[in-house]
Amino acid sequence: MLQGSHVVLRPPRPSDIEELERIFATPEVADWWVGMDRAAIRSELLDGTDEDVTVYAIDVDEQIVGIVQSHEEPDEEYRQAGLDIAVDPEWHGTGVALDALRTLAAHLFETRHHHHLTIDPAAANGRAIAAYTKLGFRPVGVLRENERGPDGSYHDTLLMDLLHGELR
Repeated sequence: MLQGSHVVLRPPRPSDIEELERIFATPEVADWWVGMDRAAIRSELLDGTDEDVTVYAIDVDEQIVGIVQSHEEPDEEYRQAGLDIAVDPEWHGTGVALDALRTLAAHLFETRHHHHLTIDPAAANGRAIAAYTKLGFRPVGVLRENERGPDGSYHDTLLMDLLHGELR
């Protein structure tokens, strides 16, 4: 478990599935997280099918409000990790996402000894880009047609990075 200012990041539990399914079904989240039905939530978030990915439930006062995850590069020559997050729209604008990302980034820098973090929101997701910029992430470039959207077409993502010492 990781303790933030207002959030606790903890391993997701089977009892979280129903609430996560509701969160991923909201239009504000479903637009950016395609295909996250009950089976995908169980296999991708709870069962840990990828050993380099660590998933945390974002808990506020014992209520799950989303997930945040990291994908760590295992090669010691690179020491970098990628981040991703999904937060219940009821909690958008409250600082919960910033606290969760700041808490995980600090852990990755200080405990896991990474020196470089990346995140790649959809280029059209201005809200996410603004939030990541507040934390110190900087735009690196656009990855063209990098991710499939809910309509089946591919859209651009904005690659952003953060170096150790830049976290705000």
